[in-house]
Amino acid sequence: MQEYNHSEIEQKWRQYWEDHQTYRVEEDESKTKYYVLDMFPYPSGAGLHVGHPLGYIASDIYARYKRLKGFNVLHPMGYDAFGLPAEQYAIETGIHPAKSTSQNIDRYRKQLSQLGFSFDWSREVRTCEPGYYKWTQWIFTQLFDHYYDLSDNKAVPISKLISTFDQSGNADVHAFATPSRDFTAAEWQSFDAKQQAEILMDYRLAYRRIGYVNWCEALGTVLANDQIKDGVSERGGHPVEKRAMTQWYLRITAYAERMLNDLAQIDWSESLKTMQVNWIGRSEGAAVFFDIVDHSAQIEVYTTRPDTIFGATFMVLAPEHPYVQQITTDDQREEVDAYLEYVKSRSERDRQAEVKTVTGTFTGAYAINPLNKAKVPIWIAEYVLMDYGTGAIMAVPSDDERDQKFSEKFGIEIIDVVDKSDYPGAGLHDKVGKMINSGFITGMQVPEAIEAVCQKVEDEQLGSRQVNFKMRDANFSRQRYWGEPFPIVYDDADIAHVLPIAELPVELPPSDDFTPTAAGESPLARMKDWVALPNGMKRETDTMPAVAGSSWYYLRYMDPHNDESFVATEKVNYWKDVDLYIGGAEHAVSHLMYARFWHKFLYDLQLVPTAEPFKKLINQGMIQGVIESVLLDKDPIDGKQRFVCAKLAAARGDADFARIPVKIEFVNDYGSDESHLDLAGIQKFIDWRSTYQDAIFECIEGEVINGVFHPRENAVSPTFYTHSEVGKMSKSKYNVINPDDVINRYGTDCFRMYEMFLGPLENSKPWDTNGIDGVSKFIKKCWRLFFDLEGRLTVSDENPSKDELRILHQTIKKVEEDIERHSFNTCISHFMVAVNQLRAFKTQKRAIAEALTILLAPFAPHLAEELWQRLGHLASVHQASFPTFEAEHLVVSEISYPISINGKKRAEASFAANASKEDVEREALALDSIQKWIDGKTVRKVIVVPKRMINIVVG
Repeated sequence: MQEYNHSEIEQKWRQYWEDHQTYRVEEDESKTKYYVLDMFPYPSGAGLHVGHPLGYIASDIYARYKRLKGFNVLHPMGYDAFGLPAEQYAIETGIHPAKSTSQNIDRYRKQLSQLGFSFDWSREVRTCEPGYYKWTQWIFTQLFDHYYDLSDNKAVPISKLISTFDQSGNADVHAFATPSRDFTAAEWQSFDAKQQAEILMDYRLAYRRIGYVNWCEALGTVLANDQIKDGVSERGGHPVEKRAMTQWYLRITAYAERMLNDLAQIDWSESLKTMQVNWIGRSEGAAVFFDIVDHSAQIEVYTTRPDTIFGATFMVLAPEHPYVQQITTDDQREEVDAYLEYVKSRSERDRQAEVKTVTGTFTGAYAINPLNKAKVPIWIAEYVLMDYGTGAIMAVPSDDERDQKFSEKFGIEIIDVVDKSDYPGAGLHDKVGKMINSGFITGMQVPEAIEAVCQKVEDEQLGSRQVNFKMRDANFSRQRYWGEPFPIVYDDADIAHVLPIAELPVELPPSDDFTPTAAGESPLARMKDWVALPNGMKRETDTMPAVAGSSWYYLRYMDPHNDESFVATEKVNYWKDVDLYIGGAEHAVSHLMYARFWHKFLYDLQLVPTAEPFKKLINQGMIQGVIESVLLDKDPIDGKQRFVCAKLAAARGDADFARIPVKIEFVNDYGSDESHLDLAGIQKFIDWRSTYQDAIFECIEGEVINGVFHPRENAVSPTFYTHSEVGKMSKSKYNVINPDDVINRYGTDCFRMYEMFLGPLENSKPWDTNGIDGVSKFIKKCWRLFFDLEGRLTVSDENPSKDELRILHQTIKKVEEDIERHSFNTCISHFMVAVNQLRAFKTQKRAIAEALTILLAPFAPHLAEELWQRLGHLASVHQASFPTFEAEHLVVSEISYPISINGKKRAEASFAANASKEDVEREALALDSIQKWIDGKTVRKVIVVPKRMINIVVG
């Protein structure tokens, strides 16, 4: 038989799609639009592994399905091409980031094309291209030129604010801002340009200020919190410290309330919404001011539990708080300075983590509790962060776990202020109970007490009610080369000015030195000719973070080649927003937050027609890999490193061993309980990790030393058991499976269907090729369904039988329903059942073949194209129409019954589906095939099990 040749057929159709631009799409008002989007990849040098395409395959199936349903489908792809990895690679190798990024993109494009995706490649975007980042820069200029007006509840041009200042100062300005002073119109007009610029920075949506950042000296850049692990950079493991630096920020907090409320408008998973809700962290409480003894300044604290103010026995400032140096007494100065040095080495993640070790130090200063006038000591401690709230807390150890641990360590008084005895099981943070030891609110229930204290502080002008958010403004500066330059220049007074659109893009200058300067500035700072402009202005030398380009890329796909606008009005009004977005949950509070913020800002400017960018979002699960490790004894023996096989090590416990990842190709039976290295595998490991060439490898059968096996008793060879677990597939775990290898063996369609068949899209699942043979056999069965042994098409134009139509329409119904709910794994199960049933009927009818081919097209696009062409069609199957489900074909008019005599099957006959038991019994007894078995005998009983069987008892 002529078998299905996946290599030849898939290559043929990929070329056809490219030559005929099959998936190119234009705006078409006669069709309903549907926008399917993937989170675009960062093109790393490693290329794709089998986990990466999971979401892409799912989105491609859905995009192809929607096309078949008559929608005008936008399904684009591009590259998130700026970022730190390319710059670090350039520092290590001297290869320019533009060159390495281009090479990586070429590799990604080849791999993506091989996977048979229906992307409209004419719309490809690369965030590192000047034609793209011109508009990233332009959007930044708009953020700079707008502020958030709380009266209008939207972004408004900064020019309106300046006009208000000229006329009436800022007394009546209702803006989301951090004003540092109050002023009249006359005072505003008396300020010089520098002072006015600094005031406006308190209002702009893109603003510049000194902030504390995660500075990594070795990488020469600021790192986001999620780029730090265990106090060191995730990339390279370099030390990270807190450093005060002038940075650009985006006032994302202005949109916090809208971003929170609008989650109700979008079809996202509850878990993803919860992550955003928690990140935004809305709370209601009170801002309260505490006087400082012997100082004119006041400390502002924000608390969600103003009812507990009588239990505040100390205050804690963030070590970075500006008052620390001012209020620290001489006798505490040395201790405070030492503590500040310690905190510099701690990441925010470390400082926020629940730890057993409590740290802090006393400043020597005291504050006055505004309600009971008690003196409370002012401490500094790492668990308070400057960018959370006001950078200061009133510590109530009776009702907060961290405050409690702190007070217990340093011997600070604890005053119980809430009696929860009427609420068994209530925890410290539950807002229930009766107030005790609390002055005028003693005896009140907690909710009543909160209201009473809020009213008191407002009446006596000690503070005010306040809504607060845990989310902070977004740090938008990076001290590196490979990123978007800011469209900002500075005059002699260091006043920032945005460049007009006519001067955009500000392109990255050529360079071959990507290391940071000694002062910690961006590599751009050393390019004096680029920095200094002929008009005396100086350029900003920081660059934007990688998230900048990904905050709006979905809009550029709508109009990727427009030089006059980031997207034409008529195009964005047609495509509007993303109907289905698929990507990883790891972007829940980074990319997705930025994208929603930028989109809402553009909506305020009436540049996009919708308030949200992504209607429906699915987080695909992770395809996990098998991680194999050898166990290194932490205690060398006689100075020699010793590896112990997993079965021997189990008796001693994990704490004694370090897990050293090993390439899975060295391991026999990897992923099983019997995974192990044989002698050859041990030698491969030693050759690969030469630092262990003198190590001892101990197993049950003996020891391997310097590649030589020293057996115990009569052992012939070593079986060095490895530790096997399922985890993330990554280069660092040496468990990456290249999709190219799988495709070469099984074909793209098999690979696509197998990834979907592994399980529900949202679930994580281990990569295991044990089941891939079943999918491969299924594809071959599909092929053989309509070809004879010589490979000739054998379909006929005969009308299908009722059974064949029933199978087909059952499949149409189930596949359509499951695609709509993105249950792609069950679709493949339906296909397998249908093909087996059709083979049993030896189906070779054109009507069945064509409908089945269209149903398969989203999943196995190459196979479907070949079948469609062989069936005589000239146009692509992907331009066909999805089969229509007809319910009448599922209505069964007759039911086939096996008929037994005394329990032994003797005949089979069909009866009307609506026939009564009596009718079935009468007709069965009248059958010629049954008469011969009952002739001359007495029929004692006829048992009819409706729709199943008939048994005639004779004697």
